[in-house]
Amino acid sequence: MENQTSIFGVGLRREHYQYLTEKPITDIDWFEVISENYMNTEGRPMSVLESIRKDYPIACHGVGMSLGSSDEIDPNYLKELKRLIERLEPFLVSDHLAWNHLNETRLHELIPVPYHEESLQVIANHIDHVQNELQRQIAVENISAYFNYTTSSMNESEFLSLLTQKTGCSILLDINNIYVNAKNFQFNPIDFIKTIPKKSIAQVHLAGFTDMGTYLFDTHAEPVNQEVWNLFETSLELIPENVPIMIEWDENVPEFHKLEAELNKARKIMSKGTKNETRKTTEFIP
Repeated sequence: MENQTSIFGVGLRREHYQYLTEKPITDIDWFEVISENYMNTEGRPMSVLESIRKDYPIACHGVGMSLGSSDEIDPNYLKELKRLIERLEPFLVSDHLAWNHLNETRLHELIPVPYHEESLQVIANHIDHVQNELQRQIAVENISAYFNYTTSSMNESEFLSLLTQKTGCSILLDINNIYVNAKNFQFNPIDFIKTIPKKSIAQVHLAGFTDMGTYLFDTHAEPVNQEVWNLFETSLELIPENVPIMIEWDENVPEFHKLEAELNKARKIMSKGTKNETRKTTEFIP
């Protein structure tokens, strides 16, 4: 991950296991795996992953850490994650600014947290604990949300920025999630990205949403929308030059060459560099 030619990745999905184990030459520099799919698991999924790991760097992206819960972080979860990390030696470990575990009940959705001082301290304590247990920095991703808390005293980007200051964690910046929330809650997505310390951004996600008519839904079931590509292009001078960038596609997963084509769009935009920010930014103002 030391130069711009090796920063482009995609999410590893089971639909592509056979294709990838046949060892084709791909346009992919690295893969991101969903940590929970491989924690405490053996059999074909792990054997395929270990085969791919011989040829590609891996990032571990979790959905079950529940950093935003008032519960303590599940020690068994951390133990299994640590074992996976030791096995794969990923270049990045990440999860979400959200909660989905409370009172021994686990939900299947990522629930947003209220953005105020009390929750900031709770989540900072959780991140400190996780980073101490794993003996490494983690990255925290901004999520897509469909409601806000009236008790919030700051916005998500301000909250994330303070978390990096308190804990030394990095940020996984999801450009699609920013765009979806900006449209649903009517704010300027460029202002969000400007608030995030550039040096804290460790990875970028690009994905597709579904337009539900009255709101945008973060489905990862379609190609990256042109408006998200535009936001990505406008954001280039606000993110580190060599930050790893990846395409997420979780539903209606296409053939692998289509993923590669999506990723090559990011390559093309990166090669063009930034455009006039003022002109582009006005397109996003509600």
